[in-house]
Amino acid sequence: MDYTVEDISTTMGTNFESSYHLCQVAHPLLKESGHGSVVFISSIAGLRAFPFFSAYAASKGAMNQFTKNLAFEWAKDNIRANAVAAGPVMIVLMEAVK
Repeated sequence: MDYTVEDISTTMGTNFESSYHLCQVAHPLLKESGHGSVVFISSIAGLRAFPFFSAYAASKGAMNQFTKNLAFEWAKDNIRANAVAAGPVMIVLMEAVK
């Protein structure tokens, strides 16, 4: 509940919207080539609940659902879409969670 509007916008923009817009640009090129693959980086946080990760988890959950829809919609163009749902990676942002 402590996230600001800017926090949510930044998280969604970084983790979801940027990938969405990249796909808009890439689709014509992949379609023209006759085949292709898109691989997104997701997180297990998009699949199950963890404390203190609601905004991040929501962005990765959006990415997971987007991947499913994209795979379905782009299959007709012989383009695959998959997401890799990684576990925790120790970075500076994780220091507060220890």
